[in-house]
Amino acid sequence: MQYTKPALTFEEQADLIISRGLVVDRAILIDVLKNVNYYRLSGYLYPYRTLPGDEFKPGTTFDQVWRHYTFDRQLRVITMDALERFEVSIKNQIINFISKSFGPFGYIEHTNFPYLSADDHATLLKTIAVESERSKEEFVRHFRLKYGDTHPNLPLWMSGEIISFGCSITMFRGIKDKSIIVDHYGVPKDVLISWLKTLNVIRNICAHHGRLWNRELGVKPYIPRKKDFPQWHEPVTINNNRVFGILTILNYLLKIAAPKSNWKLRLFTLLDEYSEISKRSMGFTDNWKDSILWK
Repeated sequence: MQYTKPALTFEEQADLIISRGLVVDRAILIDVLKNVNYYRLSGYLYPYRTLPGDEFKPGTTFDQVWRHYTFDRQLRVITMDALERFEVSIKNQIINFISKSFGPFGYIEHTNFPYLSADDHATLLKTIAVESERSKEEFVRHFRLKYGDTHPNLPLWMSGEIISFGCSITMFRGIKDKSIIVDHYGVPKDVLISWLKTLNVIRNICAHHGRLWNRELGVKPYIPRKKDFPQWHEPVTINNNRVFGILTILNYLLKIAAPKSNWKLRLFTLLDEYSEISKRSMGFTDNWKDSILWK
């Protein structure tokens, strides 16, 4: 099927939305559409549609929709704050283990990453090299001036400051003995690996300002088994398909990575400020605060 929809002016976009029943001042809506893409805004309009049609539920106001938009933005900020703290922590664990086990340049040797293919390891090294060349950090410049004639690669504890979260995950996936790192976070290896994959996706969603609040996760994290970790199932079952599961995982990880953080209280404040936002659409259960993980 050929796509034939034409591009609309900001005024035409506003008129289309208003024709579907949204209560809004036209001039205000046009000003918003000049700065917020229509297709982006439609993700927040969608819950108010009378499906399967395009009309909005009677009495739907732009203020209601915009409250969802601003809530989602603040939710991403809070989520990114937690992700940053955990990323710093897990990177440090990975870098310290590899450096102590194989030396500062041990990451260069494929034999130290038996769970990576030769191609994956080569791609990892290429990515690290590109980031090193691109970096303007003073410590990179200093190392190259002093040691560059002998060492074309940075020590891992330096390159660890400029590589992505994804690179860290690749290194973690590649090492054989993960027990020291896994034990630090107190969950099984397969669970932690799944968390890393999902959190990397969430990080990218937040970094690219994607909709988070009611998103169903494509890459779902494992929830620890009830037999060994009953707190993830009783008295509240932590689901893994929406943001509530992610927030619960982050809250758990921050108790290890940043135990003095007031992150949980900031999240509670945000949820209270936007109390009209449906928590069920985020995966929250009615009794979610009874969970031991949120105590």
